[in-house]
Amino acid sequence: MTLEVKKQERETPQGLLRRFSKRVQQSGILLRAREARFWHRPKSRQMAKRAAVRREETKKEYTRLLKLGRLELRDRRR
Repeated sequence: MTLEVKKQERETPQGLLRRFSKRVQQSGILLRAREARFWHRPKSRQMAKRAAVRREETKKEYTRLLKLGRLELRDRRR
């Protein structure tokens, strides 16, 4: 999608730039560009389920080790 802004009579370069920036903001071009910048292919359902199962197993193992006293509870804030 192209966006064109022509200089009006007696318009300063700053005014033209301000008007252009406003039009770009309203059109949503920047939002679409930012979304597409780091696009990655979505995982298949099977891969997503495997990842969820792996997360659950890791969480269970972590809580088990905490209860046994083999891990120290760390403060997650930095």
